[in-house]
Formats: sequence, structure tokens, C-alpha cells
Amino acid sequence: MTRMLLAVALGATLLAGAAQAKDTLTVGMVLEPPHLDPTAGAASAIREVTYGNIYEGLTRIDHRGEVRPALAESWSISPDGLTYKFRLIGGVKFHDGTPFDCSIVKFSYERAVAPDSVNAQKQLFEPIESTTCPDPLTAVVKLKRPTSLFLFDMAWGDAVMISPKSAATNKTNPVGTGPFRFKQWIKGDRVEMVRNPDYWGAQPKLKAVTFKFIADPAAATAAVLAGDIDAFPLFPAPEAIDQFKSDPRFAVHIGTTEGKTILALNNARKPFDDIRVRRALAYAIDRKALIDAAQSGYGKPIGSHYVPTDPGYVDLTGVYPYDPAKAKALLAEAGIKPGTEITIMLPPPSYARRGGEVIAAMLDQVGIKAKLVPIEWAQWLDQVFMRSDFDATIISHTEARDLDIYARDKYYFNYHSPQYKALYQKFVEAIDPKTQLDLIGQLQKKLADDEPNVFLFALAKVGVANAKLRGLWDNDPLPANVVAGVSWAD
Repeated sequence: MTRMLLAVALGATLLAGAAQAKDTLTVGMVLEPPHLDPTAGAASAIREVTYGNIYEGLTRIDHRGEVRPALAESWSISPDGLTYKFRLIGGVKFHDGTPFDCSIVKFSYERAVAPDSVNAQKQLFEPIESTTCPDPLTAVVKLKRPTSLFLFDMAWGDAVMISPKSAATNKTNPVGTGPFRFKQWIKGDRVEMVRNPDYWGAQPKLKAVTFKFIADPAAATAAVLAGDIDAFPLFPAPEAIDQFKSDPRFAVHIGTTEGKTILALNNARKPFDDIRVRRALAYAIDRKALIDAAQSGYGKPIGSHYVPTDPGYVDLTGVYPYDPAKAKALLAEAGIKPGTEITIMLPPPSYARRGGEVIAAMLDQVGIKAKLVPIEWAQWLDQVFMRSDFDATIISHTEARDLDIYARDKYYFNYHSPQYKALYQKFVEAIDPKTQLDLIGQLQKKLADDEPNVFLFALAKVGVANAKLRGLWDNDPLPANVVAGVSWAD
């Protein structure tokens, strides 16, 4: 009898344990998104929450940075590179029940390229001449000219499919076709999502996901140690990594990102309109020492607006070696007197706040006094990104292969080069892969020569997670925390 009772009790315990198997996830993030519509804002935090979770595009980028099918199950390209015929997945519905079909594709692309579009990457859609619908599950996109990156560009978070019914309210109540539905947003604290039971693809193993916003590195460390955060993919306290490496409760993930961390300069404002000054600042900064001091050694120096993991990367870190004497000579040649003051705006990420202190000390050695001004993310987006009201700022551009920003008529750092623009146009129209790679190299070298910004380092992905988590991305080929494939080990 006693043995029977023990067996029953043990069975009940095992069943309870199975019933309590964890099916929720709390993800830490440094920055809170300003809103939740990736087609209406530049902040990478929007995509970190929504990409591949709430919203989907015709194509997607996987964890290796390769283009994969998403809402388009297949496609064909005409020999002249001008017509893309997409075969759409049938039976897909938005979270509010709106059917997905070719009319949605037409609406999404025409909305993105419209004169009143607020899409931060509107330039990506400019090559589109028309989108037509031969039938509900076929979308034909005709381009004005061959565009070699078209499928890759349409996999960005800015190119996700949007329903006309919910387009106006997606900033606060995002509605997509993805594996998770939006539940609620507690401003200043967290965004909550729940599993979409009607998802067209494989059901996620997680029932609910919370994105928790913690900007302070010490607070982020404490939250992970306490178990309040299950995973912090872009951990803001690299100096604490050794502590986590020695704790078997946690797994440390060191990977790469697309983050080109730069000292961005306002080329339309003196003294940065003088190439000698921009080059002087490049000579004045010891990139290796900066990475060691601000990032605990995590990151790789770069010499142009491209990261080592991208195809066609050219190592240009030797163009401006650390040379304070050369920096002083160039500043004197440009008529910049010792003690000249500049202002560097510092958004919240630790690479900016900590990096600012290090860079200010280095600039002081060559006679430039840097006034550091910490600002919140919303202010950075408004004052720096939207209005170009700044001298300099430290920021990491996390968009993939975004050499196009230097070819735009208007962008916040105000670089204007007809030569670069013409070179970039040749690149996007090139069909031959070898020609493309050659032109990518030429573009990088042109930027290194002009040095519109001081190119610092490729931001490493330094993540910390519960050791029992499976399916997290080690690398960030674009800003994203894709959790559809994440699960807990038994």
C-alpha cells in the first residue's frame, strides 16, 4: 500500500513537472522602440521587437544573412532583371482576420513609395515601377531598372506586408501575419506578445514572449542574474561577461552584427565640411584602444561603412592609422586652433556613452575639446536623425549592407558626392556578381578617402541567456530578435 501511494505521488509529481514545462520567454533590450510600425520609423528597436515575430515580408533574412522565402513561397526573375514574379502562400491571414493576397503586396509597396510615405528606407522601393496582380496568389513587380539587391531589400523590416485595415494604427497596435500576436505595451517597461494560433506556418513552442526594456548596464546585469530576464541578446555590460562565462546557469553568445559604429559628422556644418578636419579626427582615434576601453575588447576595427562578414568587404583600417601628430598637422593646415570645441551627442547605448568618454580624451590630445551631451533616444531621432541639428554623434548603423545611405539626396550626416552616387548606381544596376563585388570595393574605398564619418568598429553581438534556451541567433545579420524557433530544453 505504501509503495502504491509512493508511486501515485511520484507519478503526480512528474505530471505536474511536465505540465509546468516553461513555455514563456522574457527578452532584455536596451532601447525601447518609439512605436511598433517598422514601415514608419528608423529605430532598430522597432525591428528588434517585431521582425519575424509580428510582421513578415515576401522574403526574409535568415540567421546566416541569406535571403529566404517568407510570404512568397517562390519567385522567378525575367532575363533582363526587370520583372519579379512572386508566388504567394495561400490561406494566410493577418492577426485581425484580414486575408493576405496580392492586393496586400500592391498596397504595401505603393504605400512605401508614395509621395507622403514616411518609410525610413523609402529609397529601397524607388526602383519599383508597378505591382500588378494576375491572380490573388501571384504578384508581379516590375522595376524601372535592374536592381541587384531587390530580393535582399524586400527582406528588410521596412518592407513587411501591411494591411490597409490596420495601417493607421500599427504604431500602437501592430497587426501582421507573423507567429506572434501583439498583446500589450506597457510604456517605459515592456511589450508583450502571445502565440498566434492561426499562424500559417509551424507553430512556435513559446506561448508568450515579453520584451523588457533596461537601458542601465548594472540593472541589466542584475536582472539576468536574478532570472528576471531569460535572454539579453545585445547585452549592454560586456565587462560582466566573464562572470556569466563562469556561471553554469548561463550561456554566453559572441557573434557578429551589421552594426557599423561611427563617429558621425555633420558634413554641412563647419569645421566638418573640410575634408582635412574629418581625416584629422580619423587619425586622432585609436580604434583598438577604443574597443578595449568601451567594449571590453568585443568588436573589430573598420575603415569604411562595411563589416568584415559582408561579401566584398575590403580591409581599409590602415588608411587612417592612429597618428596624433598627423592629426595635429591636418588641423593646423585647416586653420583649426587648439582648444576648438565640438559637441558630440550621445544616445543611450553603452557603446556611445562609454565610447564618448574615450573619444573625447583622444581628441583632447590633438587640441579638440569635445563637449559630451547625453540624450535620450527620442531626442536623438528628432534632433540628429530628422533635423540634422548636431556637430557629431556616436551611433551604430545596424541596417544590412547599407552603402546606399551615402548616395541619398538627404541623410542626416549630409554627405554629398556625385562621384559616389554615380558609382552606387552602377553597383545596383550590375547583374554580374564579380562586377558587383568590384564595385562594392570601390564604394568602400571612396568612403574611406572622403571620410564623411569616422569609421570606428563593427559592433559585436555579445549576448547572455539562460543555458537551457535553444534557438537564439548568435549573429545579427539585421536588427531582429526572431523567437519563432526558440524553445526550452527539457
